[in-house]
Amino acid sequence: MTSLAEGYRALVIGASGGIGSAFCAAIGADPRCGALETLSRREDGIEIFDEACVAQAAERFAGHSFDLILCATGALHIDGVGPEKTIRALDPDAMARQFSVNAIGPALLLKHFLPLMARDRRAIFASLSARVGSIGDNHIGGWMSYRSSKAALNQILRTAAIEARRRSPLLSLVALHPGTVATPLSEPYAGSNRRVAAEEAAGNMLSALNGIAEGETGIFLAYDGSRIEW
Repeated sequence: MTSLAEGYRALVIGASGGIGSAFCAAIGADPRCGALETLSRREDGIEIFDEACVAQAAERFAGHSFDLILCATGALHIDGVGPEKTIRALDPDAMARQFSVNAIGPALLLKHFLPLMARDRRAIFASLSARVGSIGDNHIGGWMSYRSSKAALNQILRTAAIEARRRSPLLSLVALHPGTVATPLSEPYAGSNRRVAAEEAAGNMLSALNGIAEGETGIFLAYDGSRIEW
């Protein structure tokens, strides 16, 4: 688990998804956790790309001070459309939906939930990204819409980290790569990559977060604790 203060307060956004529910199970089993709150589209009707909806969700927690917020939202397939193999298959509407879910949504979550982070002690805000969002690590191409939306998310987190550090020097903002997680959506694209259960992936990512230094921020972190180039 993360080395946060005893009795830390956590919030998982996207709690009904495979990785989100695994995060909830791991944090809920941690005796050091003082409170675990959850938000999800399925249970709470939160649409992360709808600012009014996000603002209303944040208002539910007015007066709270979170030590850990995990944004486990994101999508590879949207409305039945998966990643493109070539730019010739690019559809502007499908691309816009990828950006709406994978970049604009998390940006709105940062806007409305960062004010709820603890400022007088170590705190972490982490959002699921993906290694394919790395520009420097892109050697095979393809998946333009998904890659670009995750690259945009990484820039959003990096930029927000610079601003947040001025007021909250103990706060860490992290783009988090989960690895290849065993879900039905990942199966067609797993190839030779080792897939891990969502429970294992969540544990790995929480351990990786545990390894970052207090106040270290604006980083792209893999599930094994290694750093990914932007």
